[in-house]
Amino acid sequence: MSIERVREYMKQYGMADRIVEFSQSSATVEEAACAAGCSPARIAKTLSFLVGEQAILIVTAGDAKVDNAKYKNTFGMKAKMLAREEVEERIGHAVGGVCPFGVKDGVKVYLDASLKRFDTVFPACGSSNSAIELTIPELENCSGYEAWVDVCKNWE
Repeated sequence: MSIERVREYMKQYGMADRIVEFSQSSATVEEAACAAGCSPARIAKTLSFLVGEQAILIVTAGDAKVDNAKYKNTFGMKAKMLAREEVEERIGHAVGGVCPFGVKDGVKVYLDASLKRFDTVFPACGSSNSAIELTIPELENCSGYEAWVDVCKNWE
C-alpha cells in the first residue's frame, strides 16, 4: 500500500507519526482542505508530468494553476501531464494520493513558488485520505526536491 511506503520513507526524517489518516476522502484539494481544516490554497497538490520520457512531480499550492508559458520556459517543452492510468506505475502513488515522498527512483520533484507564501502546507501521503502538515523547510528536506520553479498562475 502506498501510504505504508510513505510512512516507512518518512521514518528517516522522524515524521512518520505526523501522517494523518482521515475518515473522509482527501483526494481533491477541496476535500483535503475540509479534512485538514485549512484553506484550499494550503493544500500542497502534487502534479505528475512527462518531460521527454522522464516523469516529474511539481508540488504547487492548492489554488495555483499551471501556466503553460511559464512551464515551457522552465522545462523547454509544453506541459504534458501523465495519463491517469500511468501515474501509479510511473510515480508509485495513485491519483488522489500522489505526493513527493517515497516515489519511484528517477522521479524528480520540483516545488512551485506558489507554496512559499505559507508557513505550513498539507501534502498527501500516498493515499486518498491522508496528509501531513509540514513547514516549507520540512517539505524541502523530505521531498528531496531538485529545485524551486515558478510555473503557476492565479495564486498571487
